[in-house]
Amino acid sequence: MKSLKTAIFAFGLILSAPLIAQPAPVAAPVVTATPAAPAATAPTPGIGMPIPHGIGIQEQVTPIGREAVWMHDVILMPVIVLMSVFVLALLFWASFRYRRAANPVPSKTTHNTLVEVIWTLGPVLILLGIAVPSISLLAEQYKPPGKNAITIKAIGNQWYWSYEYMDNGGFEVTANMLKDADAKARGEPRLLATDNRLVIPVGVPIRLLTTSNDVIHAWSVPAFWTQMDAVPGRINQTKFTVEKTGVYYGQCYQICGARHGFMPIAVEVVTPEKYAAWVASKGGVTKGAKPAAAAAATSVSPAPIPSASTAATKS
Repeated sequence: MKSLKTAIFAFGLILSAPLIAQPAPVAAPVVTATPAAPAATAPTPGIGMPIPHGIGIQEQVTPIGREAVWMHDVILMPVIVLMSVFVLALLFWASFRYRRAANPVPSKTTHNTLVEVIWTLGPVLILLGIAVPSISLLAEQYKPPGKNAITIKAIGNQWYWSYEYMDNGGFEVTANMLKDADAKARGEPRLLATDNRLVIPVGVPIRLLTTSNDVIHAWSVPAFWTQMDAVPGRINQTKFTVEKTGVYYGQCYQICGARHGFMPIAVEVVTPEKYAAWVASKGGVTKGAKPAAAAAATSVSPAPIPSASTAATKS
């Protein structure tokens, strides 16, 4: 009797097997290979970097930088030279004209209205001549960039920089200084080369946000005429538009600790096409592209698993 019950139970299991829902095969996700990063740009000797025995301003590659150099060369230097020569000549003339041998009886004049008017109005006019272009240049530096600007956050750390590409998917790049041997092998200046560069497109306005994770740093690239403090708990903003491709170097300009002199800045300026390829190699998206479309191309939703009742109905 027990054997008969076992046989009947086994026979029932065989008959009910088609009614049991079988999980549908899950489609494998389609993974798109990450494109390789484009080749790095080699620096041009003497461009975007200090030169031996150099005392002048670096060649400027931004509109603001060219305007600042014009003000330095056309306004400030001539005024400084002329004022220095005039004061020196006045000192020599007064020393010679009013020496004891030539002027044994000193003048008792205590006031001279004409002289007082000249030495009051003269400096005022000179300061006005300097202030007008200076204020114009300062206002241009803080004017908000256009809508097509790319926003990048530069974060200071002890002692390296990290960059967050906020308009390109939010990926982050960390830049540490290269050792002297590695920099020499790559043909880059010592103490200025980094393992990862800040890559930006040429001719596109850059909105640079600066902050810090520890102490006050300062992000500065002399060839861009750009310097902005990176303060903990605060977001500062500056802008620049680079007009020439190439590699440009800078450093932290705040005394931020023991390795302050070893957190350089290397900026690689490339064409928009090369920039788009570099962003794609980092897993980011070009500004204006739809991230949702990219996500749909890299993954497929698995097919739903039918319930037992659905399978039984089909059978």
